[in-house]
Amino acid sequence: MTVTTAALVGFALGLDRVVGEPPNAAHPVAWLGRLVDALDRPWSDDDRVQRLLGVPIALVVPLVPAVAAGGFVLAAAAVHPVAGAAVASLVLYLSTSLRMLLELTSEVVAATADDLETARDRIRGLVGRDTDELSPAELRSAAVESAAENLADGLVATLLPFAVLAPFSLPAAAAAAAWVKGVNTLDSMLGYPSKPLGTASARLDDLVMWLPARLSAVAIAVAAADPGALGRAREWARAPPSPNSGWPMATLACALPVRLRKPGGYDLNTDDTLPTLEDGERATGLVFRAALVAAVLAVALGAALEALARTAGVVA
Repeated sequence: MTVTTAALVGFALGLDRVVGEPPNAAHPVAWLGRLVDALDRPWSDDDRVQRLLGVPIALVVPLVPAVAAGGFVLAAAAVHPVAGAAVASLVLYLSTSLRMLLELTSEVVAATADDLETARDRIRGLVGRDTDELSPAELRSAAVESAAENLADGLVATLLPFAVLAPFSLPAAAAAAAWVKGVNTLDSMLGYPSKPLGTASARLDDLVMWLPARLSAVAIAVAAADPGALGRAREWARAPPSPNSGWPMATLACALPVRLRKPGGYDLNTDDTLPTLEDGERATGLVFRAALVAAVLAVALGAALEALARTAGVVA
C-alpha cells in the first residue's frame, strides 16, 4: 500500500502542477464556499448567540465534503478498485493548491520591481491586510509569508491525513482530506475576530493545523538543507497571533535568511533585512522543494503507521 499511496499522492501533485486549479464553476471548494457564504449572516444581534450558532456550523459543514468524497470513492471502488483509487487521488488534487500559490507569489514578487499597482492588486489573492501603503520590500515580505503559511494550509494539511489513512482505507483518506479542506475553508471565510459566528471554526482550525504547520516547518528546513533553521525559528514562531502559522513563516525567514514583517502585527527574524527581489524568487523555489519534502514525509509516516499496525496485528 505504500507504493500505492505514493503513486496517488504523486498523481494528485502532478495534476496540480500540469493542470492547476479547476475553474470556480467546477471546483467543489468553491461550491462549499457558496454554502459557507449563505450561512455567514447575523443570525442574532447577540454576539454570544452568534458564537453558539457557530458551533454546529463548525461541526457539520466540513462533514458535507467529507461524506461526499468518501461516498464517491466507495462508489467508484465498487465498480473497480482502480477507479476507487483514481477518485481518491482526484479528491486529494481538488483539496490541495500549490501551483496557484507559487504562481501568484512569483507574480507579486516580480511586479515589485517596476509595477507596484499590479503587485498590490495581485497580492490581495494572498493576504487580507491593507497593502496600499506597503513598500516593495513589505509587499515581497507579505508574499513570502503567505507562501509559507499556505504551504501548510493549502497542501500539507490535506496531504498528511490522506497519506496516513490511505494504506488502511482510501474512502477514509479521501474523506479526511475533504474534511480538513472544509475546516480550512470555514476558517478562511469566518475565522475573523470581527465575526463571532466563526469563533468555533477558528478554534477547530487551530487544532487541526497544529501538526501540519510544524511538519511544514520541518519540510522547509530540510528543503533548505538547514536543519538549524527550525531551532532558530523557535524564537519567532509565537510572534504571530496564530498558534500555528508562525512556524512555517519563521522557519522560512530563518532559512533564506530574511526579515518578514507585518506592520502592526509581527516581526520575524529581525536581525536580517526585508526580502529583496532575489530573496522572493528563492523563497518560491524553496517552498516548492519543501512541498515535495512534505509529500515524502507524509507518505513515510503513513508507511510507518501501517508497519506498526501490521506488527501489532491490527491489520493483516
